[in-house]
Amino acid sequence: MRDPAGRRTAARVEAMTPPGRDRGVDALRALAITGVVLGHWLVTAWVPGPRGTVAVSSPLAFMPELAPLSWVLQTLAVFFFVGGYAAARSLRTADDRARAETAGPARARTDGPARAAAGPAWVRARMGRLLRPVGPLLLVWAGIAAGLTLHGAPYATVRALALPALGPIWFLAVFAVLTAATPLLLKLRPGVTAASAAAVVLAVDAVRFGLGGPAWLGWVNLAAGWLVPYMLGVGWAGGGLASRRTAVALLAGGAAGAAVLVAGFGYPASMVGVPGAGVSNLSPPTLAAVAFGLAQVGLALLAHGPLGRLMRRPRLWAAVALLNLSAMTIFLWHLTVAAVTALAALRFGAVPGLLAPPAHLSWLPERLGWLPVFGGLLALAGAAAKRLN
Repeated sequence: MRDPAGRRTAARVEAMTPPGRDRGVDALRALAITGVVLGHWLVTAWVPGPRGTVAVSSPLAFMPELAPLSWVLQTLAVFFFVGGYAAARSLRTADDRARAETAGPARARTDGPARAAAGPAWVRARMGRLLRPVGPLLLVWAGIAAGLTLHGAPYATVRALALPALGPIWFLAVFAVLTAATPLLLKLRPGVTAASAAAVVLAVDAVRFGLGGPAWLGWVNLAAGWLVPYMLGVGWAGGGLASRRTAVALLAGGAAGAAVLVAGFGYPASMVGVPGAGVSNLSPPTLAAVAFGLAQVGLALLAHGPLGRLMRRPRLWAAVALLNLSAMTIFLWHLTVAAVTALAALRFGAVPGLLAPPAHLSWLPERLGWLPVFGGLLALAGAAAKRLN
């Protein structure tokens, strides 16, 4: 079947792509965002309760044998890894440009005081891009929460709908902090810094789980845990992690470490949070999540080359490029569209795959039937967000 519009779009995207663009990195980012979205859509459920209440649930709470699903779809480490790579490359380019403009062609080839000149401006521009989409999301949920409260909805219902939908802001906040710290992180040794961050996670887990320390201490891992893949991305941008042997070592070592921690030390098998579980590998990150993230980084390094070659196909590249343009909007709004769909269906009582206990395998195909609805609403939200921005 001919598709002239698709060919024209692919041709335009191809023509607008700089010759030196690393398409493999863009493909990795697109896969990471897709994994996060599909993972959340498949493991986040709402269950009607008595007196008009709604509770958050998950098929993993009823069917723990589905934990391997989280191993495939929890791709946040790749998101942070690619983010560190892209930020380091972007800042180095901005620094070089600033030096060339302020010191002339001869001085531009040296390291001098002008090197840091681009840092503050770069951080401001990057923060604007990251945080600008958050405002409309918060305004929408303030309106939804106020409307539900005025109509007598129980607090538990408002919380069950809003909390998952606003969850991506937590990860965006951590990503923004790491991005803002990139000028400092570029001055550090990536491998040593990543290892030090992993050691912090190990120490925190040892205190929490081995010595009975306070649960709040785990939130230290929110920054330290995600600094590990982010810093590996910074190192990759600087020419590190270049050998296939390193990638295989990260994949094998990370996978083995996660398996040992789950099988031998009682860490949850699921790499996403499960409502009602005593420990989550994700909120805050545990050592098992960090080990799993190392395996994902190794796999991403191995996949980078083949994905780059695959992206030479114009239509595939156009799809990936367009998805990357809306990556932050997709990340922030994907759970909101699911929650709003569930909210709209509340009047109908139990709705298979949407407002029903995810207690049986039949729930998964029922939920898959709702994904086109979520996708359509997400496209509308993206169009609206683009106009606001």
